[in-house]
Amino acid sequence: MKKRKLIMIALSAAFAWKGQAQEKSITNTGSSPYAVQKAVDMGDVQWTKGFWADRTKSCYEQMVPQLWHVYTDASISHAYRNFEIAAGLEKGEHTGPSFHDGDFYKTLEAVCAIYAQTKDKKLLHMLDEVIPVIRKAQRADGYIYTKATIDQQRSGQNIEFQDRLSFESYNIGHLMTAGCIHYRATGQRELLDIAIKAADYLYGFYKKSNPTLARNAICPSHYMGTVELYRTTKDQKYLELAKHLIDIKGEIEDGTDDNQDRIPFRKQHKATGHAVRASYLYAGVADLCAEIADTTLSNRLFEIWSDVTKHKMYITGGLGSLYDGTSPDGTSYNPSEVQKIHQAFGRDYQLPNLTAHNESCANIGNMLWNWRMANFTGDAKYIDVLELALYNSVLSGISLDGDKFLYTNPLSYSSDLPFQQRWSKKRVPYISLSNCCPPNIVRTIAEVANYAYGLSTDAVAVNLYGGNELNTTYQGKHINIVQESSYPWEGTATFTLKEFPSNYTLKLRVPGWAGKAEIWKNKVKVEVPIEKGYALLAGSLKKGDRIEISLPMEVSLMESNPLVEETRNQVAVMRGPVVYCLEKQDVAADVNIFDLKMKQGEQFALRNENILGQDIVLLEGKAYRTNSGKWNSLYRKTSDGKPETIPVRLVPYFAWGNRTFGDMSVWMPVF
Repeated sequence: MKKRKLIMIALSAAFAWKGQAQEKSITNTGSSPYAVQKAVDMGDVQWTKGFWADRTKSCYEQMVPQLWHVYTDASISHAYRNFEIAAGLEKGEHTGPSFHDGDFYKTLEAVCAIYAQTKDKKLLHMLDEVIPVIRKAQRADGYIYTKATIDQQRSGQNIEFQDRLSFESYNIGHLMTAGCIHYRATGQRELLDIAIKAADYLYGFYKKSNPTLARNAICPSHYMGTVELYRTTKDQKYLELAKHLIDIKGEIEDGTDDNQDRIPFRKQHKATGHAVRASYLYAGVADLCAEIADTTLSNRLFEIWSDVTKHKMYITGGLGSLYDGTSPDGTSYNPSEVQKIHQAFGRDYQLPNLTAHNESCANIGNMLWNWRMANFTGDAKYIDVLELALYNSVLSGISLDGDKFLYTNPLSYSSDLPFQQRWSKKRVPYISLSNCCPPNIVRTIAEVANYAYGLSTDAVAVNLYGGNELNTTYQGKHINIVQESSYPWEGTATFTLKEFPSNYTLKLRVPGWAGKAEIWKNKVKVEVPIEKGYALLAGSLKKGDRIEISLPMEVSLMESNPLVEETRNQVAVMRGPVVYCLEKQDVAADVNIFDLKMKQGEQFALRNENILGQDIVLLEGKAYRTNSGKWNSLYRKTSDGKPETIPVRLVPYFAWGNRTFGDMSVWMPVF
């Protein structure tokens, strides 16, 4: 089938929302011996009404078709065309970044995830058209990397794994994940078999390679991929490979913090280096911890998680504060010891706002890591971080209409800034220098339903709130729960137990930001114990019971540790899990938002608004201005005049820049 016909299928008006699937989970932890919480099968949770139902519908009708168009139109992106050239179906040179293969695999994963929820055969047909081309681009020994394959066609030489900055393993990691998801969503093995063949190649390669070659594990998605392949196939060699990859990390003479291999992982105690590569590494290690008992790994994860959440994470859940940093500390007397780190964690408490990096992929990496930590430990504090990133620094990476994207996610933007940074602060349809984030964001939104619940032998854990229905079978027991909720705009959720095992506990997450919750069973208020962040309703639950939880949705003014000097004596506004910001368009034309201050105890009124087809809750209140003079110097005297009251309207951070593009700030000085 010709490319144009593929695109027309993807953009077909027949994309009508419907939900009816029962397949396998995104992280198939069902048999993982050390996972306290098991993932729900793909398609067993359907969003029905509200925030995530609207965004899943948008993902189905706008995001996935647009992404497919981008990646199959060679005039925009060469990702799929590279496969066609490597397969001998087209002529030309490799074009685009070396990780373009991985971008396309993430796109396939997004299509699979939406197919699992809709069973739209047009989506399946799209996959069926491209998978044979991918198979044809794979070498007989399993190696698959279009850049090297196309170069080999021209030179006649095998040149795999020669460039330390190559993304071969990264690409194969996303192939493994996509192959597993495709198999669970469709029951078909074509992409899984390609992934198995590639993983077998990696297994053989790493068996005989020296540690120096192992440094090619740039951005190690293949750590997650190999464990997921093990869970899908039950082949022990993939678990062996995952463990080997961790063991050899750091066994090279000239490793870098940029790639987290300067020292062995088991000796690491702090988050270092490139935030995407680091979060993917931590997620992969957490996956391995769910399969093997190794406290030398899990204890490092606990320490590093504490370091990130106490010292290095933005209030939006974003990771990677610096475009470029230095390591180990940047103060060495021997300049040769100082390493340049790209997209870096800074020092503790180094969290700039105007120049914040926060790559969308790093924020997704934070989600992936915390999801696996939650499964491994059963502790809701990890879901708190997952939710924080999801509602703020992940959703900020995509426009509300679903077709424009951000690479970086700053917490402030000023049109007066006298320099231009590397990445656009305005969302664009295609990020020409590096379009890795858009397919990552779309696959994440397509898979949010998989994070909503967790299962164990005697409990159902509610991780995310929103209008949905869980209909699943776990260890032979049928579970059917209908949840009604307008979360995150309202703090109540009601659960109707249509089918629920009599000896099971219903665990309702009480988010850390809430601090408390009120719970009713069949309209009677009950007091229940809280354990690891979950309210436990145990015993005597039966079919027909209605459970309601109410979380206090108060507007909170947040302050940072005073060691974060960029936000000292400033506040950010949160309501529930949503961080708010102030945009230029929501104040008078003569008001500079950076002249405004917030008063402690300020009250806000809720305002419902529809922005680009999405229902949004804005906050209306007052700010104060003491000096409105134009800045024409580095410093000036403060004003002792009477404060001027300025009406303001705050918009959720994830929605900034969707109406008009202009100045924005999450943090405001305290008056």
